[in-house]
Amino acid sequence: MLGSIEAGGTKFVCAISDMDMNTVKSIEIPTTSPSETMGKVKDFFLQYNIKAFGIASFGPVDIDPKSDNYGCITNTPKKLWRGFNILNYLKKVFNVPFEFNTDVNVAALGEAKYGAAQNVNSCIYITVGTGIGVGIFKNGKMQSGLSHPEMGHIAIKRSTKDTFSGNCPSHQDCLEGMASGPAIEERWKEKASLLGDNEVVWDLEAYYLAQALYTYILTLSPEKIILGGGVMRQQQLFPMIRKYLKEIDNGYLSFSEINKENSNYIVSSGIEGKSATIGCFYLAKEKYDALNN
Repeated sequence: MLGSIEAGGTKFVCAISDMDMNTVKSIEIPTTSPSETMGKVKDFFLQYNIKAFGIASFGPVDIDPKSDNYGCITNTPKKLWRGFNILNYLKKVFNVPFEFNTDVNVAALGEAKYGAAQNVNSCIYITVGTGIGVGIFKNGKMQSGLSHPEMGHIAIKRSTKDTFSGNCPSHQDCLEGMASGPAIEERWKEKASLLGDNEVVWDLEAYYLAQALYTYILTLSPEKIILGGGVMRQQQLFPMIRKYLKEIDNGYLSFSEINKENSNYIVSSGIEGKSATIGCFYLAKEKYDALNN
């Protein structure tokens, strides 16, 4: 069997599949302390004959296989997890191949292979939830450089109607500090899931997300933009984001994807809630096949 671990800031999704990537079982484990959470992760997978693992982790993380800290969570706001090496922990228990990357990079991979971006050569996957993260898939590969993309922390222009100071511990009013789930809750004193009928809330959210998407379009020119995460369950955000994106562009770009508010360009996940899990299975199978064929 193949093992998939989507390590999120709120929960770990652990799943197993057969060698054809058909999911056999999946469980969710709350993200508490490393010892408690990883102990439950270990106990789950020890029940099965796992041949290879794919791991997709919240970040920032070290994804350089040549680094001594490969697999380590670094300067995360979740202080209990800073400096914890997920990969090393699991390698002490399971003597099998591993592949490790960020949750959003792996989600972008999953969407490219089996989801909303199967018909294009490049896409970005943006999760808007506990944090905001962005993964890039282009020409058959997840993208990285010095490290993985950290585009959830770009600067955005504050709305003149917004007095919220932002809650990112590093940058205060970056995109994540202004538009993540916790930022919405802190600003409006209510969880995002309970604010669905408040148009003012989502108009502001769409304004900030549209700014970010426009920056990504100008710098990366992706052929598909996929938005996921808990906040994006508010489906009314999609047309609002498209409207603001067109206004921000102001006729500069000639692409119909922007100027016609094309609903096929900025989309929700094609494999809702499973993007990273399926991406992990794909990584695990690729690694296993490369070592055994």
